[in-house]
Order: sequence, then structure tokens, then C-alpha cells
Amino acid sequence: MKSKTYSNNDVTILWQADKCTHAGVCVRTLPNVYDPKVRPWIKPENASGEELIAQVSKCPSGALSIVNE
Repeated sequence: MKSKTYSNNDVTILWQADKCTHAGVCVRTLPNVYDPKVRPWIKPENASGEELIAQVSKCPSGALSIVNE
């Protein structure tokens, strides 16, 4: 399973590619963080930890999750 983590100072996001259904909720919710046209496509430094946690909780496929460190 392909997965990758992206971190800012507060939060680490785990993205599991095989689970992603490309519903686009992440891109619509935080377009300054998620941009599938660039690499890396997730830039968590562009949002607060609270914003990221709230957005990740709305991911319909569960492809995005917060890693507890």
C-alpha cells in the first residue's frame, strides 16, 4: 500500500493512496493545502493544525488521517 506523511509543526497527515476515491473534499475544503497538480501535493504548512484536523475528519474514504506522535 502506497502511503506518505506530510507534517507541519503541529500535525502529521498520513495519506494512503490505495484508499483515496478522489472525492475532492480535501481540495475544496483547503485548496491552499491540497493541490493535486503540484508535488508535493499536500502542503500542511499552509494551514493550522486545527484546520488540518477538521479537514481530515471529513475525508470520505479515510485515505487521509492524522498520525499521533
